[in-house]
Amino acid sequence: MKTQVCIIGGGPSGLLLSQLLHLKGIDTVVLERQSREYVLGRIRAGVLEQGFTELMREAQCGERMDREGEIHEGFELSDNGVMRQVDLKKYTGGETVMVYGQTEVTRDLYEAREALGGVVIHNVEDVALHDLNADTKPYVTYTLNGEAVRVDCDYVVGADGYHGPSRKAIPADVLTEYEKVYPFGWLGVLSRTKPVNPELIYAKHDRGFALCSLRSQVLSRYYIQVPLTDSVEDWSDEAFWDELKKRLPEDVAARLETGPSIEKSIAPLRSYVAEPMRWGNLFLAGDAAHIVPPTGAKGLNSAASDIYYLYHGLVAHYQNGDDSGLDSYSEKALARVWKAQRFSWWMTSILHTFPDNLPYDQKLQGTDMEYLFSSEAAMTSLAENYVGLPY
Repeated sequence: MKTQVCIIGGGPSGLLLSQLLHLKGIDTVVLERQSREYVLGRIRAGVLEQGFTELMREAQCGERMDREGEIHEGFELSDNGVMRQVDLKKYTGGETVMVYGQTEVTRDLYEAREALGGVVIHNVEDVALHDLNADTKPYVTYTLNGEAVRVDCDYVVGADGYHGPSRKAIPADVLTEYEKVYPFGWLGVLSRTKPVNPELIYAKHDRGFALCSLRSQVLSRYYIQVPLTDSVEDWSDEAFWDELKKRLPEDVAARLETGPSIEKSIAPLRSYVAEPMRWGNLFLAGDAAHIVPPTGAKGLNSAASDIYYLYHGLVAHYQNGDDSGLDSYSEKALARVWKAQRFSWWMTSILHTFPDNLPYDQKLQGTDMEYLFSSEAAMTSLAENYVGLPY
């Protein structure tokens, strides 16, 4: 098999890049380890920056998003029961975010690739990358239904997540990895219930952090901070709802609609960055190169900014013979990635209860929150990072 760009990973970032390149006449093949049903069953992010929504529209995949997604002009911050609003539109000069589930984004992209006859191959095994830094062109091998397949290409894009083979193909003496592991996780519940609030609520509480989010007006997503030693089996639906209510303002807890969970999981929190994001003819994108705590809603959005830089770099290469975008990809992508890392770390730091915090740390945490609501500059910084820094 031959193609111009072989994309490893059939999640939203890989599919988005494939769709964008297809519309510019650039041939791609997408390889995905899991089935399409499995990929669509993953419950992930739901807050999209404006840059991401614009990319979806450019990819001709934004119609349902614009019809069913919700524009949010702000969100609420609760500090031990005292709730205050962050007006994103006010502090960014009119910018907002879109609430639209990652599962729906992926579904729209799959349908778009199918409509255009895009090549997305599922259930591949033993994916290996070859000749990435050689004078010859690279190639990718994999096994499908017991048969070995080879894909010759110009470039390989690793959009295959943290555990995929792409990053591991970069030699250890080339790759530098940065990591911070947090001493807690998020227990998340998805329920077919009306959201408790029109906007998201980020709740700081002495018992631990909580988040009230949503996917639609009939589908809610809630989280609470839990110790890493907890398992899903430790938390019945009733115990989850009881604990969530304790961390929310009384009036919010009183109107919380509860119901059976249709998905429940615990995600450990960590920050991770791999540098560089290019080695030879391999480009890393999304979770293959960086991971953030979900507190700042930057995971999927950081992946989208990678795709933006890579898409424009590949188009310039194929249409104009201009390699400057590809040559600067790692530097540009990492500059924005680290800003998203800083913001996610900061949001995590001010909103969570840390088991080893000294009384001094706790006082600083409270002061940070008070300063935020007393300073126009601090609020502007929060707002502009939340809606997304420019590409």
